[in-house]
Amino acid sequence: MNEGGPWEVVLFPSVQHALRAEKLLRGEDIPCKLIPVPRHLGTDCGVCLRFAPVLRQRIVTALAGRVGLGAVHPL
Repeated sequence: MNEGGPWEVVLFPSVQHALRAEKLLRGEDIPCKLIPVPRHLGTDCGVCLRFAPVLRQRIVTALAGRVGLGAVHPL
């Protein structure tokens, strides 16, 4: 995954949700990376998935109904 940016992140209610989401997305060949939640966003869980903005709809669709999603934010 290109380390440049820009990026968006999706937040989750728990670490388990984030890990499950990462596994599901990687299984569908959707590039993403688990990272600590940026301080300005805050969360209960502490980790989020970072991805390229062009993948937003694909990610939301892939995870809908399969894992509890929080909010999606630009970085």
